[in-house]
Amino acid sequence: MIAMRFRESDYAAIKRKAEKANMNFTEFVTAAAMNKPVTVINGLENVLKEQKAIGRNINQLTTLCNMGKIVCPDLRELKEQYTEVLTTLNEIVGRCG
Repeated sequence: MIAMRFRESDYAAIKRKAEKANMNFTEFVTAAAMNKPVTVINGLENVLKEQKAIGRNINQLTTLCNMGKIVCPDLRELKEQYTEVLTTLNEIVGRCG
């Protein structure tokens, strides 16, 4: 462990940047010091929430199928939602590239 000193204003600014990058203070300072790129992707959080929701739906359908409660569910709506998520992710990646 190594201790470092920062002016309060510098510490606060670095901490804000780390939070914006979804990193803790140490990860952010280390990445910056090692000249590693720190990329912030706006809008990704909402897309990931939607992707997790779709995953939960798939898990629920799988459980119901395995229990024999449903047979061959209609996945069109789920496929449309997934396509929208992929489209949004592609747009975000396009803005970052």
